[in-house]
Formats: sequence, structure tokens, C-alpha cells
Amino acid sequence: MKGRLLIVDDELEIQEMLCNHFGFLGYEMHRAFNGREALEKMANAKFDVVISDIIMPEMDGIDLLRNIKQQYPMTHVIMITGYVKLENALACMRHGADTCVFKPFNDLRELDGAVAAALNTLEVWHQKLKQLHGLKLDNAG
Repeated sequence: MKGRLLIVDDELEIQEMLCNHFGFLGYEMHRAFNGREALEKMANAKFDVVISDIIMPEMDGIDLLRNIKQQYPMTHVIMITGYVKLENALACMRHGADTCVFKPFNDLRELDGAVAAALNTLEVWHQKLKQLHGLKLDNAG
């Protein structure tokens, strides 16, 4: 299942690299420069996975993560950061991020795996919901 990804990072180079990489793999790509812009985009479109930096102006990644989990609980969130600190990792875990990947990226395999796992989890739930919907229709007749 190829999905819709939103890259949130205040560094244009990171945005472009990730959008190019995942776009080449067949994902539908969108981007935002901070948490506020990301939430504005999410209000108008559904995203399967958000990949967000932690340290950004206006609204940081932890606040964005918290908002996403409250407003869009089915959206998976993968955090990325160049500020490798225990408190950042714990905040990501505490607020429900799928994982946290540290920059700089030596390669993108860890991020690829995290996106694939998130989309696989979504696909499993979509199949379960279809089964449940089918059961409800069968029982109604």
C-alpha cells in the first residue's frame, strides 16, 4: 500500500531529499515547514504518515505530535531529529510516535522500514474494518 506522506521540517534540503526519495518509491508527497503549517494541511487532506523534525520554529515537532494524536489518531508519526537527547526520545515515546530516527541520515533504510511498518499497520486495520463492515451487513439481512 503506497500512502500519502507529509514531511515536516524547517530545513528545505531535508524536505527535498525525503520528498524525492519517497516520491521515487511511489508515495504521494506533501511538505510543511513547521507544525502549524502541517496542521493546516492536515485540516484539508488525509495523510497516512507524517515524518516530522522535532526542533522547528512556530510549533515544534513534539507539539505537532501531540496535536496529531489528539485530532488524527489513525495518522502515524515518525519523528526525526539532529538533537539526540534522552528527553526528545522520551517525549516522542510518551506522545505516541511510531519511532524516532536520528539525523544525519547515513542511509534511509531505517526511515523506509518505519514508513513501511506504519503503512502495513494501517492496511491491517483497514482490512479488519472491512471485515467488520461485512459482518454488520450480513447480520442486518
